[in-house]
Amino acid sequence: MSPLAPQPPRRVAVIGGARVPFARSDGPYATASNQEMLTAALDALVERHGLQGPGAVGEFVAGAVLKHSRDFNLARETVLGSALDPRTPAYDIQQACGTGLQAVIAAANKIALGQTESAVAGGADTASDAPLGVNDRLRRILLEARRAKTTGGRLKALAKVRPGHLVPDIPRNAEPRTGLSMGEHAAVTARAWGISREEQDALAAASHQRLAAAYERGLFQDLVVPFRGLARDQNLRPGSTVEKLAALKPVFGLDAPGPTMTAGNSTPLTDGAATVLLASEEWAEVRGVEPLAYLTAYETAAVDFAGGDVAGGEDGLLMAPAYAVPRMLERAGLGIGDFDLVEIHEAFASQVLATLAAWEKRGLAPVDRARLNVAGSSLATGHPFAATGARIVATLATLLAEREGPGRGLISVCAAGGQGVTAILERT
Repeated sequence: MSPLAPQPPRRVAVIGGARVPFARSDGPYATASNQEMLTAALDALVERHGLQGPGAVGEFVAGAVLKHSRDFNLARETVLGSALDPRTPAYDIQQACGTGLQAVIAAANKIALGQTESAVAGGADTASDAPLGVNDRLRRILLEARRAKTTGGRLKALAKVRPGHLVPDIPRNAEPRTGLSMGEHAAVTARAWGISREEQDALAAASHQRLAAAYERGLFQDLVVPFRGLARDQNLRPGSTVEKLAALKPVFGLDAPGPTMTAGNSTPLTDGAATVLLASEEWAEVRGVEPLAYLTAYETAAVDFAGGDVAGGEDGLLMAPAYAVPRMLERAGLGIGDFDLVEIHEAFASQVLATLAAWEKRGLAPVDRARLNVAGSSLATGHPFAATGARIVATLATLLAEREGPGRGLISVCAAGGQGVTAILERT
């Protein structure tokens, strides 16, 4: 018997999204778990798109970066606590700040291959409820006591405990390979690319102003669901200006002359969750739903941020999209000028500006700033690590649909560990 002829990949539609407003850490969501936030976002998506019935969704994929041991099966437990059919399979995924977009890609691949008709992707993170690890010396003592065969042996092991062993291990915002925080890495890159303080503050002010305008015109009416007293992203400062941001003191790169990175042009620690509904064209047609956009391409990359050309800026921690996007565009036969909208995750204003400069150095045309992050981005919304990708996909798809005509959008997300995840959305 001859093998079946391979079928071409199916188009993957973005149907809609839902998220909770993002909150600054240790604020309104201080006692909210990853599961609670992710469930709230998923329930909103289920309600808005009528996904309560059996088999309405083929799969749920999501993740978190800061996870407690209780979150080992976060996606599945979220399904079981939500309005989604409990028979819906689910699994976790994690790629630092790229988690949400990688979840979208993982779900999209199964739809494209005909393995499922619909899926929900997303992510959640809480910097407020970060896991605290047992001091490693105490952990070793407890394991020794567990392995002991007698009561005397267990008591002998436990007698080794000292007050210093009770100090917990707190998660550090630092790369294991370098010991530097993400902000310090970004400061190195900012110096290497000559990114000025004025440019950074202008980008940050624009992010807040554009997000505020997007809320005012109702862009997020079907995307954001109130949660724990918040109806809008808590970090949003509608009155943000370059002049106000210029008054802030630098907080990163203080070990070198002329530091430029402040709390105002850097993303704050944030709590939140986001989800996005993906489906085949057939699924949407049967339900009489018009897709917002289609996910047509994606690419990942990584840089050697510990041993590569870091001082020259080429391999900075957050510079992997500088490699991923040109590769993706070459494969798709597109240039920057072919995009109506460009969404770059704003981990730091300096990182966005360095990425734009790197794209130009690699032969891409300059990005029209009027098309960049037109509804604001992470500097204004905040950045719950695993939720950002789903937020961006849902927002960009909504922006493309709002145009009422063909359009194309580019997504670029940098991630810890020197990685980047990028994608293309199109509306035909």
